[in-house]
Amino acid sequence: MQNESSGPDDIASILSNPILNTDSYKASHYLQYPPEASAMFSYIESRGGRYDRTLFFGLQMLIKEYLCRPITPAMIEQAKAFFTAHGEPFNEAGWRYIVEHHGGYLPVRIRAVPEGSVVPTHNVLVTVECDDPQVFWLASYLETMLLRVWYPITVATQSWHLRETIRGYLLKSSDDLAQLPFKLHDFGARGVSSAESAAIGGAAHLVSFMGSDTVLGVVAANHYYNETMAAFSVPAAEHSTITSWGRERETDAFRNMIARFGKPGAIVSVVSDSYDLFAALNAWGTELKQAVLDSGGTLVIRPDSGDPQTIVLQTLRALEASFGSVVNGKGRRVLNNVRVIQGDGVNPDSIEATLATMDQAGFATDNIVFGMGGALLQQINRDTQRFAMKCSAIRLGDEWHDVLKDPVTDAGKRSMKGRLTLLKNHHTGEYRTTTLPVAVEGDWEEALVTVFDSGKLLVDMSLAEIRSRAHAHEG
Repeated sequence: MQNESSGPDDIASILSNPILNTDSYKASHYLQYPPEASAMFSYIESRGGRYDRTLFFGLQMLIKEYLCRPITPAMIEQAKAFFTAHGEPFNEAGWRYIVEHHGGYLPVRIRAVPEGSVVPTHNVLVTVECDDPQVFWLASYLETMLLRVWYPITVATQSWHLRETIRGYLLKSSDDLAQLPFKLHDFGARGVSSAESAAIGGAAHLVSFMGSDTVLGVVAANHYYNETMAAFSVPAAEHSTITSWGRERETDAFRNMIARFGKPGAIVSVVSDSYDLFAALNAWGTELKQAVLDSGGTLVIRPDSGDPQTIVLQTLRALEASFGSVVNGKGRRVLNNVRVIQGDGVNPDSIEATLATMDQAGFATDNIVFGMGGALLQQINRDTQRFAMKCSAIRLGDEWHDVLKDPVTDAGKRSMKGRLTLLKNHHTGEYRTTTLPVAVEGDWEEALVTVFDSGKLLVDMSLAEIRSRAHAHEG
């Protein structure tokens, strides 16, 4: 018997059809523009939000996944059947024109700031232009798909700012800045809405960090950004691997973790709050202490419940009493043989508060790693950075005209007008949005690069290059 999902209209083929990767009302828009329209220009910006700068990342993933494969007659038939039944008109002639005159590749030009760039909000980040009079409307039709770049940008932006926070405390309290890329571990895979979200958001986090348990995010970073291995993890216990031993044998479960994974130079993470965190800490510091020391590895304790500020400090003090500490060059104490990973209640505010509490108590930031889940990959949305894609210019006949919206009810939604580009001062690093044509003078240079044109990806960056650009200011 033939599998019903293997035909031309199975759900996988529908979801991968670019004509359907849009909003329903977009199907009718080709009938709504001025009849003399011959080209269109749109742009993407962050109109402000939680952070005053965004780290640009993720467009390369979207382009590789959705725009580098041609439209086919089968896709057109599939979309025609859907929109007809759905109650929308369908521009069959336009899509067939793309197949017949462009080999199925969309005749649009996408320009963008290089990925890894940190750009102040209220600046153009991406422009989309279509100057083929027969299908000029593509510059707007692609909005739904392209604007989803808000998600990797917002994840990458949050992680970049959290790296800045953690880096500040390392500079203040630590002798070892090399540990910074491993200070915020991605725990977010189970807290997102889909496998694709885990892949895209997980990859975005890796611009600033190299620790992750989100397998699909690491796979995506490797695949779309030409990396051999974008992030790393360590053997770690979960509650089931501890509680399956029973409460009376919890110490045996701990001992098994050290026996299995505690090797010289290795790191092993053990959740220790299954029953009584403080009893567990006592066991680690007494009957299990020698096994930890003999292993030659580093034990990382995960106190997985309670107020982070309070519990982390109590855990550090208990471990210091058992394992001791040394005072580093910044006058802060660093635990011997043991560390803490906080994975519960972790968000930007609790990270800052926990690090501040540790510093006030004299503990170096070396002592802690954070594992961040839902707050990293899911507790954000398009309005976190107020992302929008708008048409800013249209060509009527042979002449370009500015286009903008300027609602009296919300000045914050005022859009930019004209064919836009972004300039960067290579001396000061300042960015400035302006209109084309532009005469670049002095220390200014055009920051936007053509990354896609008519089906061809023109820039294929590595994650290493993106990381270098994102953190160039760190010296």
